[in-house]
Amino acid sequence: MRRLLAVFLVLLCVLLGAPAGVGAAAHEVTYDRYSLKVDGERLVLQSAEFHYFRLPSPELWRDVLEKFRAAGFNAVSIYFSWAYHSPKPGVYDFTGVRDVDRLLRTARQAGLYVIARPGPYINAESTGGGLPAWVKTVPGRARSSAPGYQAAYREWLHRINPIIARHQVTGGGPVILYNAENEYQVNTDAAYMQDIQDQARADGIDVPITTNDCCDAGSWSSTWATGPGAVQIPGVDDYPQSFECADPGVWGPWGEGLTERLRDDIPVFAAEYQAGAIDLGNAGYDKCRELTGPAYMKYFYKNNLVTTGATMFSYYMGYGGTNWGWLAQPNDVYTSYDYGAAITEARQLTPKYDEFKRQGYFLEAVAPLAKTDPITSPAAPDNPALTTTARANPDTGTQFVLVKHADRAATGTDDATLDWAAPDGRHRVPVRVEGRDAHVLVAGYDLGGQRLVLSTSEIMTHALIGGRDVAVLYGTAGSPGATILRYGSRPAVKVLEGDVRAEYTGGDLHLDYTHDGPARVLVTGGGRRPLLLLLGTDETAAGFWRAGTGAGPVLVRGTELVRSASVSGDTLRLAADTAGGPVEVFAGPAVRRLRIGAEDVPVTRTPSGSLLGATRAAEPVRLPALTAWRSRAEAPEAAPGFDDSRWTAADHTTTISPHPPKTLPVLYADDYGYHYGNVWYRGHFTAAGSETRIDLNAVTGLRGNYLVWLNGRYLGSAAGGVEADSGDASTPPNPDPGPGHFDVPPGVLKPGADNVISVLVANMGHNDDWIADDLRFKQPRGLVAASVGGTPISWRVQGSPGTDPLRGPLNNGGLYGERTGWHLPTYPDKSWKTASAELAPGVTWLRTAFRLDLPKGQDAPVGLRFGGEPSPAYRVQIFLNGWNVGQYGGDIGPQRDFVLPAGLLDEHGTNTIALAVTAEQPVTGPGPITLFTYGNVRTTR
Repeated sequence: MRRLLAVFLVLLCVLLGAPAGVGAAAHEVTYDRYSLKVDGERLVLQSAEFHYFRLPSPELWRDVLEKFRAAGFNAVSIYFSWAYHSPKPGVYDFTGVRDVDRLLRTARQAGLYVIARPGPYINAESTGGGLPAWVKTVPGRARSSAPGYQAAYREWLHRINPIIARHQVTGGGPVILYNAENEYQVNTDAAYMQDIQDQARADGIDVPITTNDCCDAGSWSSTWATGPGAVQIPGVDDYPQSFECADPGVWGPWGEGLTERLRDDIPVFAAEYQAGAIDLGNAGYDKCRELTGPAYMKYFYKNNLVTTGATMFSYYMGYGGTNWGWLAQPNDVYTSYDYGAAITEARQLTPKYDEFKRQGYFLEAVAPLAKTDPITSPAAPDNPALTTTARANPDTGTQFVLVKHADRAATGTDDATLDWAAPDGRHRVPVRVEGRDAHVLVAGYDLGGQRLVLSTSEIMTHALIGGRDVAVLYGTAGSPGATILRYGSRPAVKVLEGDVRAEYTGGDLHLDYTHDGPARVLVTGGGRRPLLLLLGTDETAAGFWRAGTGAGPVLVRGTELVRSASVSGDTLRLAADTAGGPVEVFAGPAVRRLRIGAEDVPVTRTPSGSLLGATRAAEPVRLPALTAWRSRAEAPEAAPGFDDSRWTAADHTTTISPHPPKTLPVLYADDYGYHYGNVWYRGHFTAAGSETRIDLNAVTGLRGNYLVWLNGRYLGSAAGGVEADSGDASTPPNPDPGPGHFDVPPGVLKPGADNVISVLVANMGHNDDWIADDLRFKQPRGLVAASVGGTPISWRVQGSPGTDPLRGPLNNGGLYGERTGWHLPTYPDKSWKTASAELAPGVTWLRTAFRLDLPKGQDAPVGLRFGGEPSPAYRVQIFLNGWNVGQYGGDIGPQRDFVLPAGLLDEHGTNTIALAVTAEQPVTGPGPITLFTYGNVRTTR
């Protein structure tokens, strides 16, 4: 009886369009060499990565996750950032934007499984690789069994694991897999890996435990897949493209991109497969999106599906988001973490999203894909430029044939005739393949109530709708198409639209056509239920959306997105995004009305049996100009009379950092509890009068800098450095990191009296721990050396005064304006002067307020744009209503536009923009600065 109930729940979830196990009763997760299984039902896991900590607006989490589900993803992979939740040992915050209970509930409500990835180490190009900066002051090597680090990571796991545990599939939640650590092949501490798993099991984790090995199955020990510390389902990270996006014509320089089978008893798991890039060359993320665009996706993803038989996929990233605050690590990224992903940082859909949808719907609809074995290709092309690879389901005999160019770098177009020994007989059919493309063709498949002999069109999806099968097939525009269906007797064929030639012979119906504008063919009789075949191009297929209802699935065409659907009486209700124009729905004959959100859409019945109507365009968005800027200069810390007596005395003579200081005392910011953003130092010395130069060194991470004053006189600036030449343990320490040499101007010293050196250091986040070596991770931040001709100096240091309870530990550094609330919307700035374009060296704050009243029921993401060319002589921290949403400047990166996400942005009220401009010399400030929208649709959520 329990088994029957489980099967019923699985079928119900399928009808409702949600993965089995998500939001239903408790379920069992198992696996074999072919695939994961939920209550015995096979599952092709199709996941995309999402980082909640890069979208600090919980109301928008649902939007992104619903967009994942609408593209055919049935899972989301989520890193949980230790640093994001823990500002200091023993202190953890899971409220507000850090409410991961809410996150996991939202994933369940969106109909997605979750691959939970709590680390402890996550990398993700985030500060410290997700390890809190306070771990840098913990004795013992990070990512190891060292007692100090072990106590720290166990503390984290015992906070996050119980949250994950109560959301597992086995208890009716969405979490289907638990990922231990991250890309740990560089280390050999099997006891550490085993302990992470033991802690998880002790905390109630009972779903399969996985890990991701990078890259192309590099191994952290010779028996890592089976030896001590091995997980149940190890997976492989594959990044065939480079991260240099300037030349999108580059094609797979980092490997073939074929995910290996690591053990014979587990599915092939592409644990992280490249779906974008981090823009190492600052070319801009549009170039990264082109580099990893639809052509790349077609070739590499389909190759991985058929050549290796992978049934577990997780793509990095599905949505990148924003490195707001001090979230980014310093080496590879800037504010935007758009990643060139399928969904942009501003939540806009791209052609990459369309390709994910075409492939995702296919994986959902064609069940035999979940269990296949390699076979000798039954389809031989007569053109040697093309090659085929094949797999077949051992139970149904269904064949999957991958057709591609023999040379993966080929860019031309080649035609061939496939001599195909399909399960239902040999056939010769035409095929065309563009360069850098690939097609997965299907033969011997029970397509609903039909028998598909074979097709040279790819299947996007099919569904039983209103007593007939409706199928969407597609191919490259202009290419020939052939679909063969088997019938017991001659069926009736009616071409409703387009140019399709039909011939029935020997029990097979041959349909020949060219992939062009949409074609529609209605087939009835022949001993089978009716079939409506929708044929078109890649672009045609991308226009369809599939959604489940209690009355069965529906297909929708013409909306910008379909989030969900339901049938009530004779009305189909859609939660959807629309931009105005025709909309068509394929539903059962009982459905005669259409309602999108709160609006009824008049419809008429078409010859295809669908309903056709039109939606209204979104109302235009009017944004105010940013005027009435006010300004105020800060940096009282540079004045000799500033009272620093309550600052922290920097008097340590030892440090646990593996990098010894060049001079004493130790001045490392982390050693004094100041971990993120700008840090001020004030050094007092009694001058002999003979001092001529101040010599400093600072380690800030790439893109950092520091400014120096003596007795209130500005002396200049210098670029911060790194302690090792590349930040890796394999390189020798840098003997002179971030040097700055500042001549003492005549008349500035006060011999025999107290003199003050003031230094503002812009630290740019903490190194990741990619190689699991403290020389990299525990690289210091802040001053590492200071001397004035050998004269003793007494130092005090000040950074962020504490954690913002709303925005968390990564929002603020130690600028005077941050410490006194100049960035907050409630700060009274009426006494500030009207802003001038000319800025003096040091820090100047600019503030303005503006009011928005965006049209209700619409989604129009707003951005902040800096016009003109950025100067390397200044950098700007951007605060929206107190939230540090990014950094702008010539030395920071190529970014000019900054997303202002709803939730942080009041779309129906007053907002405050505050800019902290740190100038290294007299400059003209940034501008012009304007608001703009990334898009505009009517939406129902």
